[in-house]
Amino acid sequence: MIRAVVTGTGSALPKRRVSNAELAAQVDTSDAWIVERTGIRFRHIAGEGETTATLARDAAVAALAAAGTAAQDIDLIVLATATPDQTFPSSATKVQAMLGIDDCVAFDVAAVCSGFLYAVQVADSMLRAGAHTKALVIGAETFSRLLDWEDRATCVLFGDGAGALVLEARDTADEGGRGILATRLHADGRHNELLYVDGGPSTTGTVGKLRMKGREVFRHAVTNLAAVMAEAVEAAGLSTADVDWVVPHQANARILDATAKKLGLSPDKVVMTVDRHANTSAASVPLALDAAVRDGRVREGQIVVLEAMGGGFTWGASAIRF
Repeated sequence: MIRAVVTGTGSALPKRRVSNAELAAQVDTSDAWIVERTGIRFRHIAGEGETTATLARDAAVAALAAAGTAAQDIDLIVLATATPDQTFPSSATKVQAMLGIDDCVAFDVAAVCSGFLYAVQVADSMLRAGAHTKALVIGAETFSRLLDWEDRATCVLFGDGAGALVLEARDTADEGGRGILATRLHADGRHNELLYVDGGPSTTGTVGKLRMKGREVFRHAVTNLAAVMAEAVEAAGLSTADVDWVVPHQANARILDATAKKLGLSPDKVVMTVDRHANTSAASVPLALDAAVRDGRVREGQIVVLEAMGGGFTWGASAIRF
């Protein structure tokens, strides 16, 4: 059986780190208010010359180095983002060019905060089908450029960054059962008005600003994430007791705690980095995964569950034997 095996991870953050105290000097908020409600202490904000594509490239370079893979060996790039450098062409093709890859399949996936899970499923399917052998799966965002900096309810929640995986098609018999075991995805467009951007090329001709009804999003997130994680674990032939680590979308510490409690998972099994980089949308899951790999928590052979929910609503989870 051919599976997509994770062989390397990488991440990248903009140079500028912004504390809650710095934000409190600009909008009506405080460090205590932000930490109590979200767990966020810092976020990184892209500066001049830093874009979604440049952050994606840096994360990809780190992932390729960790995998011991040359860029020219990559034949598929799937980049999840809601904040592409241009309306077209895709940011994935810009990353391809920056990496010096002459020819490979490269495209963007748009599913907002769930985008990385959607990208993982797409790449996994293409690798298992035999169409490709080595893929870069990237989540990258410059969400700061969608924020209304006068709206204290949303501008404190988000940041910029990128994370990447190298996936390789390998025979699972040679890999001790490693690879992506099961992914489950969902979407429900009836909830558009709860989390959206109020602009776009076809409607206003502008980029627009992010708008969110936080309480309603919180309620849906806890219910949907717990359900889809259980679904992915069951599809992989496992139980929650088999899970070594959950790497969730880093939106809000309270959502992460509530979801773990609903599943009966120990908080010690949940990788939490939201305090360091806030909600980076499609980048948050690979950012958190890379942090846990590099500090030694996530190790080869362990069962890792990735999960996320975002605007649309879209949501999903993936069970992986790392």
